[in-house]
Amino acid sequence: MRLLQYFLFVSCLSLLACGEDDDINIALEEGEEFSGGDVTVSDVSVNAFGNPAPNLEGDRDLQFVVGNSFFNRNWVTSPSSTEDLDGLGPLFNARSCSSCHFKDGRGRPRLSPDDKDPSMLYRLSIPGTSAHGGPLADPNYGGQLNPLSILGVPAEGDMEVTYQEVTGSYADGTTYSLRKPTYTFTNGSYGSLAAGAMVSPRVAPHMVGLGLLASIDESTLMAMADPDDVDGDGISGRINRVWDFEKETQAIGRFGWKANQPTLRQQTAGAFLGDIGITSSVFPEQDCMDSQTACKESPEGGEPELKESILEKVTLYSGTLAVPKRRDWKDDVVLQGKRLFLGANCSACHIPKVETGYNADFPEFANQTIRPYTDLLIHDMGEGLADNRPDYQATGAEWRTPPLWGIGLFKIVNDHTFYLHDGRARNLEEAILWHGGEAEAAKQAFVQMEKQEREALIKFLESL
Repeated sequence: MRLLQYFLFVSCLSLLACGEDDDINIALEEGEEFSGGDVTVSDVSVNAFGNPAPNLEGDRDLQFVVGNSFFNRNWVTSPSSTEDLDGLGPLFNARSCSSCHFKDGRGRPRLSPDDKDPSMLYRLSIPGTSAHGGPLADPNYGGQLNPLSILGVPAEGDMEVTYQEVTGSYADGTTYSLRKPTYTFTNGSYGSLAAGAMVSPRVAPHMVGLGLLASIDESTLMAMADPDDVDGDGISGRINRVWDFEKETQAIGRFGWKANQPTLRQQTAGAFLGDIGITSSVFPEQDCMDSQTACKESPEGGEPELKESILEKVTLYSGTLAVPKRRDWKDDVVLQGKRLFLGANCSACHIPKVETGYNADFPEFANQTIRPYTDLLIHDMGEGLADNRPDYQATGAEWRTPPLWGIGLFKIVNDHTFYLHDGRARNLEEAILWHGGEAEAAKQAFVQMEKQEREALIKFLESL
């Protein structure tokens, strides 16, 4: 990470030292509009996140279509005549993958007390660790709150959210307001949460480019990490080592808000179980706790409920969604915003450019130059964003750097602009202002900018 940061820092100084015309020429990079390399598509419509990678080989485009159909279908209660799609629950958050990842896009927080926020979930745990070093589930409610259930099984409960406005001001005197969430567990059917229980709200992220992220070599991730902050720049970046349930060994985590999943296959199987209540070869047991008698006695939709062929196709679908091409990347204001982004050292964690290696599950994605704006590492983001819930080696204040490609299209695809892990930020400006911890210096650089500069930086982000 140190060498890469040094290169970026020197580049920034060079940019700032040049004249205006030279600035523009230097800031423009050949091919930078193709965020996903050869896995980039030109689509700015409501379907911008739902396109297959254009370079799929053999019959994988057909498998993509089949995977898409299972991604969007509703699962039903067992027993049913539709054997491929039964086994819903007994406890669940959603009836389909697309309920949370609508249009393969981003979920949102609850908008009103009556909103059942189907595109957001709540992780639960108590102090301690599991046998594999992961979070220790709440004894009454397990590792994830399920507010929905099949007939005859009590749903677990609900989570209410209230917001407190927190005000601040920029260096130029302009004021802003952020909303700080507070979560309250309600209507619990199986008693109270355990003493010391920790709650982590998480919005469903958008799906593009996941196979490309899976194709980044582990050696690349390790080269970007600086766990002990040897260079003393205040930014560490750590790898979260998690449990690979199929290989039964520790592995590098790279997916999920805290990088708590090592592979797309395990991420997909975990979502089937935790969100829809569907068992698989990866997770063959239902997450029914001892006090949930009706849950334990409910009929199964098979052992496991998810056919291996369906798991494979949904995993392939999830990994081969193309990345949308950037918009307005030559615009002068966008280029100014890019220079400000680099100058504020946002790029220390949101790494602009990475080379992929080879992943046998996604051979088409090998040796691609991509621009995901992430290092897939976990960083201390400060007390303001902390959920205070450790997840493997990620502390309660650490979060994985989220990819930024496609973030300017949330409004078009998902009709909202809620950002961060819990959707508290109502726009990109608020998302930046919530940064703390290792990102405090970058946030302060944003706070010191003039209004036009802040707007330019936001416009750059909207072009990604």
